Amino acid sequence: MTATSLTTDTDSAPRVRLRVNRLVLYTVLVALTGLFLGPVGWLVLTGLKSPAELAASPVHWLPTDFQWHNFADAFNLIDFLGYARNSLIIATMYATLVTLSSAWVGFGFARLDAPGKKTLFGILLGSMMLPQLITLLPTYLIFAKLGMVDTYWPWVLWGLAAAPYLVFLFRQFFAGLPRELEEAAIIDGCGYATIFWRIFLPQSWPVLSASFVIAFTWSWGDYIAPQLLLSTDKSTLAVAVMSTYVTSAGTPVTNLQAAASVMYVVPILLIFLVAQRGFVAGMSTTGLK
Repeated sequence: MTATSLTTDTDSAPRVRLRVNRLVLYTVLVALTGLFLGPVGWLVLTGLKSPAELAASPVHWLPTDFQWHNFADAFNLIDFLGYARNSLIIATMYATLVTLSSAWVGFGFARLDAPGKKTLFGILLGSMMLPQLITLLPTYLIFAKLGMVDTYWPWVLWGLAAAPYLVFLFRQFFAGLPRELEEAAIIDGCGYATIFWRIFLPQSWPVLSASFVIAFTWSWGDYIAPQLLLSTDKSTLAVAVMSTYVTSAGTPVTNLQAAASVMYVVPILLIFLVAQRGFVAGMSTTGLK
């Protein structure tokens, strides 16, 4: 065997391993994609079935006759656009306020020094472990005493109070910015509020995008708080989808619920597709420091 053939064999071995590794990786990714999209596909197929097919045994995986009118029926049976408007107002308002307030609190934890800062940050992180159900009843009683039930003021106050997870994201991002930016601004006579608004916040657009998408998803998908605090006219699309499509006996009309659920998740998918680049960048630039 010549030296040339030995060199060729040596070079081809890593290439073969690289191709095999890529093939395995792509196979795993395709399998995971199918696993995650499976429930969505089943939801779409359920929305295209007739009640008889849903009750049939054994289960019909594919509809024999696609019932496209189910989507129109689900849309027209309730004030779909009205409930969607309520959800959009609440989610946008909450996501905007909580993103800005969390950025401000995260900036304070990252760049300001004060006694007990680490302890407070630990308590903040620990509060993420509290289930929503534990604080729901006290929160309702507080809002009832303040006369805020059946209004959107609870979401305003929740937004102004910041969110622990989003504070954590902003704190990690701001802690990684160079100290020279802050020192140069202080020399120029800027206060910390000016430093935050004019220097740090404009550079945090990836985390802003990620935080807005996360907060919007939280509020858009919330069922318990709107059901508890809002009347039917002011309620959200999540409550309407889960409580409206029922028979006179209270039995869910599954195919209409599924069709409405498919239309319900469309805005979230569109927002994620628009902000995808910023969302991914924001999650990747807030690593532990």
